[in-house]
Amino acid sequence: MTRIANLSRKTQETDITIKMNLDGEGKYNISTGVNFFNHMLESFSKHSMIDLDVDAKGDIEIDDHHTIEDIGILLGEVFLEAIGDKKGIKRMAHAMVPMDESIATVAIDISGRSYCNMKLDFKNDKIGDMTADVIIHFFESFSSSAKLNIYGTVEGANDHHKAEAVFKAFAKSLKEAIKVEHDQIPSTKGVL
Repeated sequence: MTRIANLSRKTQETDITIKMNLDGEGKYNISTGVNFFNHMLESFSKHSMIDLDVDAKGDIEIDDHHTIEDIGILLGEVFLEAIGDKKGIKRMAHAMVPMDESIATVAIDISGRSYCNMKLDFKNDKIGDMTADVIIHFFESFSSSAKLNIYGTVEGANDHHKAEAVFKAFAKSLKEAIKVEHDQIPSTKGVL
């Protein structure tokens, strides 16, 4: 079974190509135009062991919202294609990740239904060159197009550490949820 996908999305605001290998080694090549977001996606790839190539050009001269939102949408679509029929996956997983004074918890259910509940409070409007409140929107966009449930919380004092802990917890929980453990569809419905 090959769990690899490569898709593009072009709008008047963004031009994005993403390639994902769910059974990779955590190799990445990320270029979004938003340096802190690059760092978060690199961290996600490394800690999920998902190979990830993201090439994005967007209207960041306006702000980073459209670029990050559209990457979330396309990343979810690529994930959905790569995961296929979901036969044999663990399906549900969670991770708790500390980073210095911060701690994040993320739980995922690859359910075929979209729901996102992220309680992430940041003190500052920006983390590096990234708008802090667009982080939740990224996860909402990913959840919607990947057709999965994601729940996350974070506590701490430093916004950089809080954001990074969330992305690492997201990586760890997704890595565990996509693990192939058997040869069945993990649902009483017979489909996910």
